[in-house]
Amino acid sequence: MIRTCLAVAALAFTAQHALADQLDDIKKAGKIRIAVAMGTPLFSYADANLKPTGSDVDTAELLAKDLGVQWEMVSVTNAARIPALQANKADIVVADLSITPERQKVIDFSKPYAVITLIVGGPKNVQIKDYADLNGKKIAVTRATTNDQLTTQNAKGAEIVRYEDDATLITSMVTGQVDIFSSTPSNLGEIVKRAPGKNIERKFDQQNFLLGIALNKDQARLKEWIDNWVTANHKNGKLTAIYKKYHGKDLPAEVTNP
Repeated sequence: MIRTCLAVAALAFTAQHALADQLDDIKKAGKIRIAVAMGTPLFSYADANLKPTGSDVDTAELLAKDLGVQWEMVSVTNAARIPALQANKADIVVADLSITPERQKVIDFSKPYAVITLIVGGPKNVQIKDYADLNGKKIAVTRATTNDQLTTQNAKGAEIVRYEDDATLITSMVTGQVDIFSSTPSNLGEIVKRAPGKNIERKFDQQNFLLGIALNKDQARLKEWIDNWVTANHKNGKLTAIYKKYHGKDLPAEVTNP
């Protein structure tokens, strides 16, 4: 029994020590594994040559370059962003992940590096001004996102249809499986581009959320490095330049000067 207890204690110490030294481990390995949620227009998607691109992709590339290591992209769905981190399939997550109190209970976030606006969109001929107007209607969301949480909490009378990623949600709108969705302006733009005849428009804004780079708990040194990196790249304008390149606007002051 004593030997068993000592063995368990030794394993716990080893795991804690390895976690605490993750920044050193990344540098020694010469690479950082960064989870990115592909299929999210403007943030992370495949271009015409099937090459990953978007503001999150550029952000991940810049972070790895400044850390002095190569980056290995770990492609995940929105629902798998936090599980991939917790299962040690990725070192950090750069995947339009909103900073929320619920998520902060299980993972850590860097200082905000970007922002995302959540909206409800639907056909022009359907009146939708607020959550009450969604009663009795079917609305699409991406599973395990802040959109899912907000819509579930506020649209009690709606039928919520959950998809595993933004790309599938967009396809469901374009093919007419659903006519109303909760997502982002960038996804609305993709829907309008692919199905202009459906006359889908922005109905109302749900909320703005700050986005953070996610990492596991108890990684103080890695978090400190990332926080300093975010601050430096807000000051030199690189993060705003990346955001503006894809989203067509500057980052708000609440992100660049928190």
